Amino acid sequence: MAKRDYYEVLGVPRNASADDIKKAYRKLAMKYHPDRNRDNPKAAEEKFKEVAEANDVLSDEQKRAAYDQFGHAGVGQGARGGFGGGGEGFNDFAEAFGGIFGDLFARAGARNAQRAFRGADLSYAMEITLEEAAAGKVAQLRIPSWEECDECHGSGAKAGTSAETCSHCRGSGVIQMRQGFFSVQQTCPYCRGKGKTIKDPCPSCHGEGRKKIQKTLDIEIPAGIDNGMRVRSVGNGEPGVNGGGPGDLYIEIHVKKHDIFERDGDDLHCSVPVSFATAAMGGDIEVPTLGGKAAITIPEGTQPGKQFRLRGKGIKGVRSVYPGDLYCHVTLETPVKLTEQQKKLLREFDESLREGGAKHSPGTEGWFKRVQRWVESL
Repeated sequence: MAKRDYYEVLGVPRNASADDIKKAYRKLAMKYHPDRNRDNPKAAEEKFKEVAEANDVLSDEQKRAAYDQFGHAGVGQGARGGFGGGGEGFNDFAEAFGGIFGDLFARAGARNAQRAFRGADLSYAMEITLEEAAAGKVAQLRIPSWEECDECHGSGAKAGTSAETCSHCRGSGVIQMRQGFFSVQQTCPYCRGKGKTIKDPCPSCHGEGRKKIQKTLDIEIPAGIDNGMRVRSVGNGEPGVNGGGPGDLYIEIHVKKHDIFERDGDDLHCSVPVSFATAAMGGDIEVPTLGGKAAITIPEGTQPGKQFRLRGKGIKGVRSVYPGDLYCHVTLETPVKLTEQQKKLLREFDESLREGGAKHSPGTEGWFKRVQRWVESL
């Protein structure tokens, strides 16, 4: 197949300038690059080679003159290069792409240097008691913070002076480094990405534009908060950059272990020691609650592990409509350090129970029968 006219391939007139040819080549190289034509990469590669070949000839003054005079015969077998050829065409393509990407990176860097960034969030761990968690409280926190320097009004420059555009990155905050095919950007080390430099820093804030202070906050801990929950204090995190808003402060709650109560959601649990006599004969006892004391009735013959429920004596959670319950678990208290007289009375009492048979100890009698059946089955 006969080769097309190189001027026609690039879409430029025969009197096109060198800049016009270069611009046309860059545009077509981007258009026909195989990576951008994955639906038909083979056809795109052929087009790309044709464009690269035309550019290789028309961008060279001697080759172009020979081509204008003798046509394709004047340049032999055509230009070197093309996609994957590694010649001048590929170098021009790399230059085209490098220039395009370099411009994109430069514009992106300039936008980022002027972009407002929100400050980082901060976290603080606060330990409170179970009573404080149930009732809520207002806690005071003293935290490090920043405020605008009152001498330079946040500019960082000495009074009567101002910040200047960085001469190294020209205000973009980034610098480009060409590495073969690509342009790689990094934060400008001279202005640290700010795009501006300060020759005469403010003596009060040393060029920071802000000062570190200690700030006291009143934090409202809601009633019913549980261990591991967080309270958010809006705007009390780190300050923003380039006019960006501050972050938030998150207070993570840790509830201290209680001597009496154990929390389970909105419910509370506690162990209540009961004497042998009270468990056997029954009676009224007092039990603690977060709001004071309450009375419960121990029925006659209460066994260890018996559970008594007091409705509404638990905790009303932050998202709950009604408070939880208090569960009192009976633990039998065995008497200790008995006198000889007390031991004698207990032996007599135990003997009387044995004479009464299983009616006094139904649990023990049933247990022995189950053991006997198991042994007989072996």
